[in-house]
Amino acid sequence: MFLKCFHFFIVLHFFAVTPIFSSTDSSFTSTQLSINFLDIAKKPDVFDWMVKIRRKIHENPELGYKEFETSKLIRDELDKLGIPYNHSVAVTGVIGFIGTGSSPFVAIRADMDALPIQEMVEWAHKSKVPERMHACGHDAHVTMLLGAAKILKEHEKEIQGTVVLVFQPAEEGSAGAKEILDAGALANVSAIFGLHVAPNVPVGEVASRTGIIMAGSGSFEATISGKGGHAAIPQHSIDPILAASNVIISLQHLVSREADPLDSQVVTVAKFQGGGAFNVIPDYVTIGGTFRAFSGKSFERLKQRIEQVIIGQAAVQRCNATVNFFDGEKPFYPPAVNNPDLHEHFGNVARSLLGINKVNLDIPPIMGAEDFAFYQKVIPGYFAFLGVENASHEPLQSLHSPYLRINEDGLPYGAALHASFAASYLLKHQHDIAVVEGKSHDEL
Repeated sequence: MFLKCFHFFIVLHFFAVTPIFSSTDSSFTSTQLSINFLDIAKKPDVFDWMVKIRRKIHENPELGYKEFETSKLIRDELDKLGIPYNHSVAVTGVIGFIGTGSSPFVAIRADMDALPIQEMVEWAHKSKVPERMHACGHDAHVTMLLGAAKILKEHEKEIQGTVVLVFQPAEEGSAGAKEILDAGALANVSAIFGLHVAPNVPVGEVASRTGIIMAGSGSFEATISGKGGHAAIPQHSIDPILAASNVIISLQHLVSREADPLDSQVVTVAKFQGGGAFNVIPDYVTIGGTFRAFSGKSFERLKQRIEQVIIGQAAVQRCNATVNFFDGEKPFYPPAVNNPDLHEHFGNVARSLLGINKVNLDIPPIMGAEDFAFYQKVIPGYFAFLGVENASHEPLQSLHSPYLRINEDGLPYGAALHASFAASYLLKHQHDIAVVEGKSHDEL
């Protein structure tokens, strides 16, 4: 234990007094680097540039794997910055590179897709596309990653290693992260970092935790078939609406009566479609929803029981049912699990950048899902939430709300966090290699 604590002290001492890059400029300590990056991100020209980008993306939202204009905007900005990239990765994805082009590699990621939601916020940069909105903040995510790219490019000569910029499509249910991995785009990456805006966290603050932070998630859809007929003579029909209603009630028992109360799980029916007239019993109805759990065992059990309950309850009402879990189209999202070593690293970076009182790294896990989890299954990864709470006294709106407002004052913090995490990770990695090889600090 003493040796472990002593080694930790040495590492902290190294970060406190050693230049963050291999540079003759002794001003680049870890603390000063973070402040420097945040100062750069807050400069009026950089901040205004980021706001302009975010608003342009917000006005032109695109759904998963259709982010063609967003992808072009990203490439145009990378071209202006002189940053090389690969594109059309996983259809619309863009993978940029800053640094030496050689090992070590660290990735910082943003998702690009919008949601099929009609924006209800009236402002100058409201979505121009009907039934499309950046209601989850992915417009801010892209902007912050571009901001980090701009900052890191200015210090590229001092970077020892490579920062990989991951602009990813289709996070909202279509597993764009898995497609990025399957394309081999992150084959050499040894760590990956992601941020998500949080409208309920004050600007300038971050929140996260070690271990499981978000749940595994799946979707289901069921078609319940009966026999249509006149609503005035129901005895001649087989009513699928009644059957579907019983199915929905029974599905709620999977959590309330079958799951361990200490093992968080969710089953939600969010879609009910069928029937088109007040006096006609339809032939069939369709229901659909989501199920979530933190453990793989609980998740698989929910999946099995959902199918059994739907088919069984439909049969009680003399109906037939088929259940689709979209296994081929929408892969199940695994739980998001933060790497403990990166948790410590992120904490050091965030506290240096924001201050001790602005960093909460002990939040409870949440039942939301994130396809960032696919990266974390194969690469050590860390995911955190960035405060973008609106400064007004209006009621808070959650993510996926048509009334969501994002405080753009949070953009510089996200850009600086991305840049600081990546740059300091590369330094730490180089230091660890040097320790193994017996090099002194002066040789780094």
